[in-house]
Amino acid sequence: MTVSSPISPVFDVYAIRQAFPILGRMVKDKPLVYLDNAATSQKPLAVIEAISDYYSGYNANIHRGIHTLAEEATGAYEATRHAVKQFIGAASGEQIIFTRGTTEGINLVAYCWGRQNIRAGDQIIISGMEHHSNIVPWQILCEQKNALLKVIPVTEDGELSLTAYQNLLTDQTKLVSIVQVSNALGTVNPVKEMIAAAHQAGALVLVDGAQSAVHLDIDVQDLDCDFFAFSGHKVYGPTGVGVLYGKRALLEDMPVFQGGGEMIKEVTFEHTTYNELPYKYEAGTPNIADTIALKAALDFVNATGKADIRKHEAELLAYATEHLENIPGLTVVGNAKQKAGLVSFVIKGTHPQDIGILLDNLGIAVRTGHHCCQPLMKRFNLPGTVRASFAMYNTKQEVDKLIAGLHKIIKMLL
Repeated sequence: MTVSSPISPVFDVYAIRQAFPILGRMVKDKPLVYLDNAATSQKPLAVIEAISDYYSGYNANIHRGIHTLAEEATGAYEATRHAVKQFIGAASGEQIIFTRGTTEGINLVAYCWGRQNIRAGDQIIISGMEHHSNIVPWQILCEQKNALLKVIPVTEDGELSLTAYQNLLTDQTKLVSIVQVSNALGTVNPVKEMIAAAHQAGALVLVDGAQSAVHLDIDVQDLDCDFFAFSGHKVYGPTGVGVLYGKRALLEDMPVFQGGGEMIKEVTFEHTTYNELPYKYEAGTPNIADTIALKAALDFVNATGKADIRKHEAELLAYATEHLENIPGLTVVGNAKQKAGLVSFVIKGTHPQDIGILLDNLGIAVRTGHHCCQPLMKRFNLPGTVRASFAMYNTKQEVDKLIAGLHKIIKMLL
């Protein structure tokens, strides 16, 4: 096995690893090698402590109480909204809607904006590399409204055909909903140019940022997207909390999503008036602890430095890809010019699930299957792939273990 040195004298990956308690555990009597970060990232101690601190120190409902605990909890909760605003470059905190994750954010737009604005014969455009959560809500909406769902094709290299995209845009196109970074291929799509083209055709754009928020610098104002959704648990934060950003005029014009507490201004049996943004879309008691802890995750990313993280992950990706391509019978799926930190592959004559099980026996966690992208897998005539995805705490030594494990598995299966 190759002996590797630290990625950079400035970016101390070994010091960073000390902040993630789970990385010290054993799996099947082997040190854990966690390469399933596109599914969910591990959590630094600061995030874990933020959850514990809330429950042990100031657990209370928010926005409604005047006692000390309620005021402290409300302050911490709203501090996360401000942190998210800065993290994605929004103009105001009122444009930040807390959700359970990217999936709920997309469904909120489909339900609230879609049902109000989509008519029979209208068109919605998605891409051939979308996660199911950015396919199914639009299918449901199109079926209900007798609208048309159009799909941007994916090239053999795993990129979107921008020529085909331009040809799909018509005056009947009302919305384009596209992923910024593919969770199955790692492809980084040119969403800024795609947004401009959609706006020129009179369409709105929703960007699925589930994978991009952790890897790329996000500035929703610079992108000029109309909606942007991402999940906390892929940005080193807790599960069950996410964000939907929307342009203010759109959010103000859209009908409410759910009815209940917090989203109201005044209720009588005859009529209800609704709260101002962002609370109009945040009915009921939210996931307070995990939302508060999301700020700790974003602070951790910011303190580490996204540029340094991105450089580190790019080096891991290049290193892993080079070594994977030298393994007999292995084919990398997705060779886009611009990729984020993940690589998918298949081994001839071997089901991806078998590879995943055998790697797990070596303490190596990867993702196998269709990655909630069944249409994309069908495009490549595959049942699924093996996906190794990288984070700030992964090392070249861990990539070496993956490569060595694959060589061992191939010898075992021959």
